[in-house]
Amino acid sequence: MKYYSLSYSLQWLPFLIPTLILSCCVSAAQFNVPRLGPLSRGILRNPEPAAVSESFSKDLKTFFYAQTLDHFNYRPESYKTFRQRYVMNFKHWGGAKAGAPIFAYLGAEAPLDGDLVTIGFLNDNAARFDALLIYIEHRYYGKSIPFGSTKEAMKNASTLGYFNSAQAIADYAAVLMHVKKKLHAQNSPVIVIGGSYGGMLASWFRLKYPHIALGALASSAPILYFDEIAPEIGYYSIVTKDFREASESCYRTIRRSWSEIDRIASKPNGLSILSKRFKTCDHLESSFELKDYLDSIYAEAAQYNEPPTYPVTVVCKGINGASKRTDTLGRIFHGLVAIAGKRSCYDTKEFNYPTETYLGWRWQKCSEMVLPIGHATNDTMFQPEPFNLNRFIKVCNSLYSVSPRPHWVTTYYGGRDIKLILHRFASNIIFSNGLRDPYSSGGVLENISDTLVAVYTRHGSHCLDILPSQKSDPQWLVMQRKMEVEIIKGWMDKYYTDLANRR
Repeated sequence: MKYYSLSYSLQWLPFLIPTLILSCCVSAAQFNVPRLGPLSRGILRNPEPAAVSESFSKDLKTFFYAQTLDHFNYRPESYKTFRQRYVMNFKHWGGAKAGAPIFAYLGAEAPLDGDLVTIGFLNDNAARFDALLIYIEHRYYGKSIPFGSTKEAMKNASTLGYFNSAQAIADYAAVLMHVKKKLHAQNSPVIVIGGSYGGMLASWFRLKYPHIALGALASSAPILYFDEIAPEIGYYSIVTKDFREASESCYRTIRRSWSEIDRIASKPNGLSILSKRFKTCDHLESSFELKDYLDSIYAEAAQYNEPPTYPVTVVCKGINGASKRTDTLGRIFHGLVAIAGKRSCYDTKEFNYPTETYLGWRWQKCSEMVLPIGHATNDTMFQPEPFNLNRFIKVCNSLYSVSPRPHWVTTYYGGRDIKLILHRFASNIIFSNGLRDPYSSGGVLENISDTLVAVYTRHGSHCLDILPSQKSDPQWLVMQRKMEVEIIKGWMDKYYTDLANRR
């Protein structure tokens, strides 16, 4: 098995000290909830992309668009531009004369590079639809950096103020209009596709720009996890459910481990004992540091609990496979080794290094992406730690001297009374989910209308449906993708009928 550890490049070192100071000062305020994203951040085994890359990378062509810095103001500085990267694959496109469709992947909180080989839905279905593929990078990530450099772009709230979802989907609209004009493809329908945060962007794009996108596939998009629409305990309730379904004894071991960690930490040299027992790379500064690390591993295992490995099962086999004489914390360590592999040491800061995604998403959370996720009660296998909005606001103020806007997403995009509101004016969105994904607790799981449909699988995990198809895929996953393709085909058929009648 191959494991991928989180790493960061030298360009992020200027951000390391304030980030570690933040972790030290506010660690007790909030557990580190896994970010939104189609793929694991590294502790888990990821699908090997090499074979996919070799088969189609030669068909990818990279372009840069002179993107407007600020789409919503007419002040002189708003007219500044930056180079926004987008990548196209013409291999299967039927051409503009045929009105062949365009599949557009909307990049999210990461550089575009990884998505080119790990988001398989577009390439897997391009030939069937004679589709042109376009992948657009999100502003402030990868090579799409305003202000000339990452250092300048991330300098303060004045430069970060242009870093939000409304600007991002306006970027996508501008790029798509540019491409359609350049290719004389005005009659080519566009289907936008995104996963996780990108899935939210895809659904919001269809709502805000229906004249550009015929439809949207929003995979694992927790659009209801804002403004207390979904219960804050939802995420960790599903994590708990996943572990309990895998093994009752594993669930119970994890549940009692937190108090055991605290008990040992309270002893003289307790933190040294824990550091040795868990082979931590650095001496533990608090029991919370270890608990937050384990919390992140369990949450990530559940979020990306995909076949054929099923990480939750891997963790539980490690915990349950320890000898009978092994105590609780020994079993927990066996679970850690099972999922992370044998290492000389285990880096408890692994989830908090200042990578591009970490820093970018931290700003997005501290501005508009306020997801109130917490350990609210004793009904989960975690210690209670409710989300505290006032404390969260203080942390963001200390970082950026700005306050989050926890109600803005629902104000700008909607969310409350979604069945009533979207039923009246929205159409052509697939909300796909896997019910083993903790973020499905904030997803749309019921059909809203004939064209606003929920497609979910009981055993699915985060964004699994838009990853490359494999021969080993279970039948339920094959059927989920098939259903999504058939729905998109229905949208296309109606579009071409309407286009022919117009002529």
